[in-house]
Amino acid sequence: MVKRQLPRWSELRPLLRVKPPQLDPTARRLSAAHSIADLRAIARRRTPRAVFDYTDGAAEAEISLRRARQAFRDVEFRPSVLRDVSEVDTTTVVLGKPSALPFSFAPTGFTRMMHHEGETAVARVAARAGIPYALSTMGTTSIEDLAAVAPGSRRWFQLYLWRDREASEALVRRAHDAGYEALMLTVDTPVGGARLRDARNGLTIPPELTLRTILDAAMHPAWWFNLLTTEPLSFASFRHWPGTAHDLINAMFDPSLNDTDLVWLRELWRGPLLVKGIQNVDDARRVVELGADGVVLSNHGGRQLDRAPTMLELLPRVREAIGDRAEIMLDSGITSGADVVAAIALGADSCLVGRAYLYGLMAGGERGVQRAVDILRAEVVRTLQLLGVHAISDLDTTHAALRRHCVHTDPPTA
Repeated sequence: MVKRQLPRWSELRPLLRVKPPQLDPTARRLSAAHSIADLRAIARRRTPRAVFDYTDGAAEAEISLRRARQAFRDVEFRPSVLRDVSEVDTTTVVLGKPSALPFSFAPTGFTRMMHHEGETAVARVAARAGIPYALSTMGTTSIEDLAAVAPGSRRWFQLYLWRDREASEALVRRAHDAGYEALMLTVDTPVGGARLRDARNGLTIPPELTLRTILDAAMHPAWWFNLLTTEPLSFASFRHWPGTAHDLINAMFDPSLNDTDLVWLRELWRGPLLVKGIQNVDDARRVVELGADGVVLSNHGGRQLDRAPTMLELLPRVREAIGDRAEIMLDSGITSGADVVAAIALGADSCLVGRAYLYGLMAGGERGVQRAVDILRAEVVRTLQLLGVHAISDLDTTHAALRRHCVHTDPPTA
């Protein structure tokens, strides 16, 4: 028999803790987010379906995106204990300069469509966090305006080469004149991928006021109010486009892009040059030989060719092929700080995150992006500590492996 008694007030009093009410709705929302998945759930509630799907979706059956995320799930960490990890160092070197965290903010198109604060909010957070941010050719803030908002930040410019080479050259020169540190050429978009969510949602840039969107406005009044009462969407590199993102890509991007164009760009741009969208070893080796300072292993977040290679699986072979001749960055499928740690252990110098901070932006503007960084930073630190690793620079293949490729070995001795 269990003996029971009524609790005394002196025993109950320490258990009764009333939280003061949080009157700021944005702060209240974000305080409930403890992972990027939580931010994604908030973003889904806060934004119209077509806008959320543009960010969240991928091409065709979205196989590439699922495989990318599955590859990170397949990572097996190999911790070592008794290592004194009371403090760990998350800094690394990216393009010859220190970065406070081992990831940068990837370029994303139409960012002010996700939230009216757009790229300027992202740039301010990147500057505070001490990490680089790449402005997209398809961004909704101009090259010069972004530089004015975050003058001390590490700014990169991501370039799609247009059919009009003179217009592309003008963009490069504007980025140089505005003090952008690096140029990132994206090469995996000769034509637009079949993003079926966008097609089914009838998404245009900017969203048009149709019966469907007017009905959606009733469900997301704050988003529509901000869109309609702030400066109309304009772009980093042109003023207006009346159709879909897919139509824009096919109308303006150049499917004849080849090695000659990379050589021309290398001569035009004297700073660090990254090539984004590398998906096999031979291409990685070739662009480095043509003058690239870094390669970004990326399948565009699964948004271009479905069933494209999985970058985390490709990474060790690219590292073996190019050695230390160029930096290797990796994106596609990263949803946590543990994913970042895994990629670096398997051979990347650093990573790019895109959807992760966009979920934060949609969830709460600049404060949401900051929350995404705080979550990722905490996950990086905790993963390092649980691995028994003192610094990002100490990570190597003894600390992680893909389970289907695992060969178990004893941990290294101190």
